[in-house]
Amino acid sequence: MKYRTLGKSGIKVSEIGFGAWTIGLDWWGKKIDDDEAIRMLKRAYDLGINFFETADIYGKGKSEKLIAQVFKDLRKDVVYSTKWGYDMYSAKQVGHSELPQKHNQEFLQFAIGQSLDRLQTDYIDVYSLHNPKMDAIENDKLFASIDYMVKKGTIKSHGVALGPAIGWKDEGLEAIEKRNITCLQTVYNILEQDPARDFMQAAERRNVGIMVRVPDASGLLTGKINTDTKFDKNDHRSFRKQEFIIEAMQKIENMRPLASSKGWNITELSIKFILSQKQISVILPTMVSIEEIEVFTSLSDGKYLNSTEIARMEEMYEKNFYVEPVAK
Repeated sequence: MKYRTLGKSGIKVSEIGFGAWTIGLDWWGKKIDDDEAIRMLKRAYDLGINFFETADIYGKGKSEKLIAQVFKDLRKDVVYSTKWGYDMYSAKQVGHSELPQKHNQEFLQFAIGQSLDRLQTDYIDVYSLHNPKMDAIENDKLFASIDYMVKKGTIKSHGVALGPAIGWKDEGLEAIEKRNITCLQTVYNILEQDPARDFMQAAERRNVGIMVRVPDASGLLTGKINTDTKFDKNDHRSFRKQEFIIEAMQKIENMRPLASSKGWNITELSIKFILSQKQISVILPTMVSIEEIEVFTSLSDGKYLNSTEIARMEEMYEKNFYVEPVAK
């Protein structure tokens, strides 16, 4: 496992992190029981993962509690990253519907106290606003309170996690440019490079680390889903339209020559394309088994794309992965 620095925080994080929403929710086609979740967390740590990313709403605190159960005696060896801003305490979530947001000073104080209790710790390494809208990003008093928590040591650093779809470009840029954030979490993969590409230069100027979620395009880039896949109603990937999947499969075929030239499969190309870019601090694949943890951690080996190959992938993206037919 290779390690990087998370933006200006100075915190060393594994290139592959553990996105712990899968152990709190059954939104990815599989319900993981507590015993299996504990085995997954332990295996991830054994393979070099030190960055565990969660949120208070994942299973209404279940994910945070499981992380604490496994790492309570290893607290200084792991990095806790959690998120806040959804009111799960006075509102009931139905299906995948969005809960009311409370990105304000009062709820901040309440939410962090609850997360500290569930995580059995007296500090959080990375504390991020969860899917904030522009009114939260523009709240000077809110961010002054968060910065004060850093000064006190309650949190070591803070960030913004964009969502719930691909992410909001304006909110992301505003947070990078105007707030003292350490990191920005966004969707980024070969097939969906925007709006993350707009964040890269701004993040480099402000020394903000990019945390990548959905690096495998919901399983398209790992071969877990294809045009024949039927999603359960509880599977979060059911939002993927059939037209998108059909088009994505053709784009993947057009990428195979580059992957083959490196001796890689598409999954390796996908992850290494992201890790080839210095502003990326950590990738958060959706992992639902020990086998998947082993696959993704093996890809953090320092053998990535060079600048010419990165430019080629970006050019393919700009051309919608169209490949000129070979003249006969």
